[in-house]
Amino acid sequence: METLIKTKVGQFVAKDYRTATVFSKYGIDFCCRGDRTLEEVCNKNGIEVETLLENLNDVLTQKDDVTIDYQSWPLDLLADYIEKKHHRYVEEKIPILRQYLEKLCKVHGGRHPELLEIHTLFSEASGELAQHMKKEEIILFPFVRKMVKNLEQNHNVQPPHFGTVENPISMMMQEHDNEGVRFRKISGLSNNYTPPEDACNTYNVTFSMLEEFEKDLHLHIHLENNILFPKAIEMEKKIVEGAKACPFVED
Repeated sequence: METLIKTKVGQFVAKDYRTATVFSKYGIDFCCRGDRTLEEVCNKNGIEVETLLENLNDVLTQKDDVTIDYQSWPLDLLADYIEKKHHRYVEEKIPILRQYLEKLCKVHGGRHPELLEIHTLFSEASGELAQHMKKEEIILFPFVRKMVKNLEQNHNVQPPHFGTVENPISMMMQEHDNEGVRFRKISGLSNNYTPPEDACNTYNVTFSMLEEFEKDLHLHIHLENNILFPKAIEMEKKIVEGAKACPFVED
C-alpha cells in the first residue's frame, strides 16, 4: 500500500486510462497536475486513501472493460495519433463552439452573464490552443519522429536548435497548465456544464459540446504529459549516452 500511495496520479492513468474516471469523480486533475502522488491528492482533497484505492481497484478489475495500452505504442505512432485525432478534433470543434457561444451571448447573455465570461475564456483557449498545436506539429513532434527513426537506424541525431527536447516540453507543459486552469473556470461558471431551466436546444448542445471538448482535452494532455513527454526525454538521454559509449554512424 505504501508504494501505491506514493505513486503519481499520472502514472495510474498512463498505465490504465480507465482510472481517469475515478480521479474525475473526485475532482482530481490527472492530466495537467498528474505529477502529484495519491497521498498528496488525498490529503489536499480530504479523501480517504483506502476509499480511493478501493475505487481504483474496482475499475482495474473490470474484465469486460477495454482500454487502449498507449504505453506500449512507439513514440512516433503516439505523436501521429495525437496530431491526427486530438489536434484535428480541436480544429474541428472550435469554430462550431465559438459560433454557438456567440449566439448564446446575444440571446441569453442578459439573463445569464456568466455566458459572456465563458465565451471570453473559450475564445482565449481557441487562440492559445491553435498556436500550441502548431508548435508541436512544426517543432516537437518532428524531432520525436526523427529520434525514433535515427535510433532504429543507429544514426546520430543532430542537436536541435532548441538545445534539448526538455526545453519545448517544458513550454508545452506550462501551456497545458494554463488550459487546465482556464477550463476549470469554464466548468465552474457553467455549473459543471449543467444548462439552466430556461435553456434552449442550442444552450443544451453547446454545454454538452463544451463538456466533451474538455474531456477530450484531458485525454490529449494526459497522453503528452504522462506518456509522450517523459518517454521523449528518456529517448534523448539514451541516444546521447549511446553516442558517447559507441558513436553512431553520422546522419
